[in-house]
Amino acid sequence: MPLSPADLGFLWRRGLGLLRRGWASLRSRGWRATWARTRAQFRRVRPLPPGALYLPAPAPFAPFTLPTSDAPVASLVIPVYGQFAHTLACLRALAAHPPATAFEAIVVDDGSADETPDALPQVAGLRYHRRAANGGFIAACNDGASLARGDVLVFLNNDTIPQPGWLEALLATFDEEPGAGLVGAQLLYPDGRLQEAGGVVFDDGGAWNYGRFASPDDPRFAYLRDCDYASGAAIAIPRALFAAVGGFDTRYAPAYYEDTDLAFAVRAAGRRVVYQPAARVIHAEGATAGTDTGSGMKAHQVRNRGTFAAHRAAALAAMLPADTVPTPALLHRDRPQVLLIDAMTPRPDHDSGSLRLVNLMRLLREEGAHVVFLPADGHAVAPYTAQLQRLGVEAWYRPYFDGFAGWLREHGRRFTTILVSRHYVAAEFLPLLRAHAPQARIVFDTVDLHYLRERRGAEVSGDPALARAAARTRAQELAIIADSDVTLVVSEVERTLLREDAPGARVEIVSNLHRVAGAGRPFAERRDVVFVGGFRHPPNVDAVRWFVAEVWPRVRARLPGLRFHCIGSHVTPEIEALASTPGVVVHGHVADLDPHMAGARVAVAPLRFGAGVKGKVNLSMAHGQPVVATACAVEGMHLRDGEDVLVADDPQAFAEAVVRLHEDAALWTTLAGNGLENVAAHFSLDAARATVRDVFLTPARPAP
Repeated sequence: MPLSPADLGFLWRRGLGLLRRGWASLRSRGWRATWARTRAQFRRVRPLPPGALYLPAPAPFAPFTLPTSDAPVASLVIPVYGQFAHTLACLRALAAHPPATAFEAIVVDDGSADETPDALPQVAGLRYHRRAANGGFIAACNDGASLARGDVLVFLNNDTIPQPGWLEALLATFDEEPGAGLVGAQLLYPDGRLQEAGGVVFDDGGAWNYGRFASPDDPRFAYLRDCDYASGAAIAIPRALFAAVGGFDTRYAPAYYEDTDLAFAVRAAGRRVVYQPAARVIHAEGATAGTDTGSGMKAHQVRNRGTFAAHRAAALAAMLPADTVPTPALLHRDRPQVLLIDAMTPRPDHDSGSLRLVNLMRLLREEGAHVVFLPADGHAVAPYTAQLQRLGVEAWYRPYFDGFAGWLREHGRRFTTILVSRHYVAAEFLPLLRAHAPQARIVFDTVDLHYLRERRGAEVSGDPALARAAARTRAQELAIIADSDVTLVVSEVERTLLREDAPGARVEIVSNLHRVAGAGRPFAERRDVVFVGGFRHPPNVDAVRWFVAEVWPRVRARLPGLRFHCIGSHVTPEIEALASTPGVVVHGHVADLDPHMAGARVAVAPLRFGAGVKGKVNLSMAHGQPVVATACAVEGMHLRDGEDVLVADDPQAFAEAVVRLHEDAALWTTLAGNGLENVAAHFSLDAARATVRDVFLTPARPAP
């Protein structure tokens, strides 16, 4: 089909705009940065899966309803000037997938001459405001802010398609990230490519849409982080803060650089500017103002860059040089960067080791570190990888890197500290880490001393083959300890053992890490007995089998109506078979443990062998749920029998302890309160804070 004059005109303007932007980039950034941006624009991008993005189907206008609120938490301010088709698609998206948060939608019409003023008043629930005269983007946004009733302002371009869950993700960031003052969405092109993962500002006032044209799932761009600015196409800011900094600065009227300057004003007020990748918004960039900076509205971008550079000269001095190609290493150059490697992506609702690792990441971030995670199996795991990214962890996985050696060759030099969990993972990675990150302190996290657990299991079973395997594990684990700068254990018992088995090694304790949930329901509102633990862990399989066979019949003889709730992932056939025992309920994996932590009266930890500190005991105590345990299960946990926990090892004594604790309200209340205090004192994030600072964030020191 031959090209029409309109088609040729579009191609001419598009080509001219690209040439002008390319020439401007060469002058301001140099050829390396310009070439990097050109390669990014034309490289092949891993597409999003089909159906990953919502796009409303085009249809003629007909009146519809927005489910807005008269008592909104958030006020969506949508400035419009013509382009009715874009505005309609944006509003239809809000109607099709309405936010769960109470919101209002304010459309500020800046003098549209199309069907906008006739159609939009017919949208029920929409607040439509038409300005007396055209004043530009900044005037329209500031007008909309003055009309808002919500505590949070959300500025949304009319050429956007908000994706389901976008608003909740933006607003939750203010609660989850201390000091957050402005939060920007992940902006996507309609074809699914990334448009912006937070903006980068250079020392000359130039700006870069970080991640432009890449895959939105690329680990470099898919994690929450502080950014230099966020595009005003989709940002949230508390209404009071917006007023305090003076709104969008009118020196940039009619438009361009007002969002960049707002971010600098927010930081100057002591608040953070945060990019939230979980808030996805499609943006038809340039739909209203075009892309050619040589004419029309976009010409203001060039003028306002100079205005911005002069106004924010002092702050710009600390920004990246204009000829820099931004990378994660450079974006986090102002803080320690810590790499954590484990066998697989942690699943904190499945096992205590995963919960400890995730809470260690939280603690490191609280202490100012940038955290990077690399799973030794190379796999992303839904939804757990995304949960790490939501925490602000730069989580990598295939296919976004080819091999571990190549990844470490590229990234290794940026880390001050590298933690490797589990001896079999460390055995593979230590040579690579020494080769590609020679400056980094290497921390070996035992999780628990595997050889101690295996040796005890061999003793319980009387199996010589298991004893020989434990000896081999001991030799490997001790060799890794000798090759590491620091070794982490979870209890004083294990550190004391290593004083004998690994003299001269620097050994520190970072125990289980829990956030104290609180007392929960009182004694009278609880009932039954619960066990929580994954069944890929042999000590848990042995513990539940022993409890059901030897202890539970004695308990049921005293309390016939009682039930035993067995919770844990990877249920084995032998555990599944226990469901036929009267009163035993095998749940398998439970995504939300809170009802069981709040509803069950007594938790049991009937372990006959193992090592380390038992997360199941900490978890129950952190929820105000008292525990009956064996001596092995409470080893190294600072617990006193009869005051914090009940301890018993033979079946009859264990059964009597369960019955007593289930029926004695005064004893139950004492143990519940003391258990909470124990977790706060020894197993909370605050309890580990000083050690984590010393191990991960202080300059290296010789081992004692």
